Amino acid sequence: MNDDVLIAPQASTAGRSVQDYIDETPAWLDGTPVNTVPMTAMQRRIWWLAAAGKFFEGLVVFMTGVALPLIAKEFGIGAFEHGLVSAATLFGILVGAITLGGLADVFGRRRMFIIEMFVFILFLCLLVASPTFTWLVVCLFGLGVALGCDYPTAHLMISESIPSGVRGRLVLSAFGFQALGALCGTVVGYLVLKNLPEIEAWRWMYATAIIPAVIIALYRLTVTESGSWLLRRGHHELAAQSVERLLKREPAYPRDVRLAAPPAGSVKGGYGALFRGKNLRATVLASVPWFLQDLGTYGIGIFTPTILASAVGHKTEHVRNLADLINNEEMAARGAALIDVLLIIGIIAAVLLADRAGRIKLQVIGFIGCALGLLIASFSLDASGSLRTLLLFAGFMLFNFMTNMGPNAQTYLLAGEVFPTHIRGQGAGFAAAFAKIGAVMTAFLFPILLADIGTQALLYILVATSLIGALVTWVFRIETTGVNLESMG
Repeated sequence: MNDDVLIAPQASTAGRSVQDYIDETPAWLDGTPVNTVPMTAMQRRIWWLAAAGKFFEGLVVFMTGVALPLIAKEFGIGAFEHGLVSAATLFGILVGAITLGGLADVFGRRRMFIIEMFVFILFLCLLVASPTFTWLVVCLFGLGVALGCDYPTAHLMISESIPSGVRGRLVLSAFGFQALGALCGTVVGYLVLKNLPEIEAWRWMYATAIIPAVIIALYRLTVTESGSWLLRRGHHELAAQSVERLLKREPAYPRDVRLAAPPAGSVKGGYGALFRGKNLRATVLASVPWFLQDLGTYGIGIFTPTILASAVGHKTEHVRNLADLINNEEMAARGAALIDVLLIIGIIAAVLLADRAGRIKLQVIGFIGCALGLLIASFSLDASGSLRTLLLFAGFMLFNFMTNMGPNAQTYLLAGEVFPTHIRGQGAGFAAAFAKIGAVMTAFLFPILLADIGTQALLYILVATSLIGALVTWVFRIETTGVNLESMG
């Protein structure tokens, strides 16, 4: 055997926890420990399959912003119906997160991880063929239900199967695919409009996601269940088998998996447990800042094309025909895609800093930065010419960067970390659902409020909610950076 061969430490005869095995680092033959824990093929597979789910969320939600004017034209809808289209997917996410997402604590992370993707495919196919406006709204809602289930399950699939020291960067790098999906959604919308300038082009926008979603769904059938969940449910032998499959390496380590029984004590679940004892603090931290963050992120994200088109010029003010509509759509999509690039840069910063600076610090700084960006954007409405364009783009770009470095990333990360294992799915699902109340409110009311009180007043309101988010985060802070999730609660 060569000197560069890795070996594993001997397993304790008394048994160890699932996370202990996942965090275990091998050593060189001379006894020198390895600095990092090498990822296995199964851990990498779980990561990219979870990342794909976040990609589809960004793709569908932000593509809707590009498709909305075409949908409105085809079905002849007004401001109220316009709001229904924008809110349908977000309301579905709310329902899916708190219902299907919570079922991950009952039926397992893996099972819901698979089911949600097949539900997504079903409604995506039905959406493309929508014959009526009502059918369209129902399908968008169904897509949201599937994506809502993905909020807790994708997070838990990753966080319960990877080392504690890199959990933040790996969960957030998967979450970052939401930003990539948002960018792709606007780019796909632009390309489809460019090559297929007709009213029904929006159907082809959504159709582009069908085949990739089928591939992801089939691959999800091959992943292993969370060992921590199996052990907490009393399936000791299955948990050991799951850990062995998850950590299968060459050379093999750990050599032998002997799991200790989970800590004795009450494991009562249900949503009532989220509001008892120490869990209440975790519930407030996971839910309220996320709600406040979604007010800004989804409102600005969905309607960025509309705001840009109306604020930056070169737009046909009175649409006379399909050519005018397509021209406005292409221009708005280009501007939105430019701003969405900052979402990706922001999530990269979050990935690099989450396990170093800490979740709480990044969330507080991010909220303050969001407020500053929205304030700068509001100043553009009192300016004119090139200064107006500069302030608008600078404000939105700063907002997108700070939200993805801070609250948009950290709220998602914290929601899947601050709860005990037996209610982690329900806690993360409740937090995501509560957050989506803010998203639904914003998406439904934004087109109405834009007409009633104007863009500037809305931006001022979002500045205030961002500052409140920073305050709540600091008051109820629970730092989870590098913490073993099995010790939570």
